[in-house]
Amino acid sequence: MSTLTIKNLHVSVKGKKILRGVDLTLNEGETLALLGPNGHGKSTLLAAIMGNPNFEVTEGSIELDGKDVLAMEVDERSKAGLFLAMQNPVEIPGVNSAEFYKAALNVRREKPISVFEYYRLLEKAYKEMGIPFEMSQRNLNEGFSGGEKKRNEILQMKLLNPTFAFLDEIDSGLDVDAMRVVAKAIEEEQGKGKGFLVISHYARLYTMIHPTRTAVMVNGRIVVEGGPEIVTRIDTEGYEWIRREYGISLEKLEKEGSQVSLGTCSTKVLLNGDKKE
Repeated sequence: MSTLTIKNLHVSVKGKKILRGVDLTLNEGETLALLGPNGHGKSTLLAAIMGNPNFEVTEGSIELDGKDVLAMEVDERSKAGLFLAMQNPVEIPGVNSAEFYKAALNVRREKPISVFEYYRLLEKAYKEMGIPFEMSQRNLNEGFSGGEKKRNEILQMKLLNPTFAFLDEIDSGLDVDAMRVVAKAIEEEQGKGKGFLVISHYARLYTMIHPTRTAVMVNGRIVVEGGPEIVTRIDTEGYEWIRREYGISLEKLEKEGSQVSLGTCSTKVLLNGDKKE
């Protein structure tokens, strides 16, 4: 069983400290709900794990089965089995979606996938995600709606078959039907034993994918860990109980709207020569 271990992780962005000593472990087969107020470091954690160069790790470690993740290039982290579905997927003009996915698959294989096998796999993934197959011939995310971009992220996850998938607000921009499609795809991958770390603003997605554990990040640290009952408590009470019970002030807590809120990595594509994604 694979394990991702994060110890005493400190991360800064443009000299501003965001993460202040994160300790967290994720095991293969687990689904971890990562909650916390806006601006407290959740997305920063995922960006640091995946190697976004704008996020400077100043202290601590990230290990995957004892291997130093911080010593790996971004493409090496992906090949090692780590995957990030981004909060704001980037548009990449001039890069055909089908060719991008094929290149990403081939760098993980000793022998390139055959055209027949690839298109059979691609058609299946598009069908499962409820996306018209002709969209595979459009440029990656270019002109896509927010919901289409998010479903494309899950489609890419299904194709690349990672060990650990990090989903950063994958439910934002999705209508009810699209949410069900995404949740079903996640459940199918859970059944295959993948590990998930899922950030969401609202409880709806969590009720559909049934996380096994919950962690709450406040002020750049994990302050509470437990079971899925924490999701329910935050959904009903917000984060005030953390201040009350743990004596922790919420330094950056934003005013929430009518719904209780539970809550880019750069992409490089080289289709010729050495390929990285």
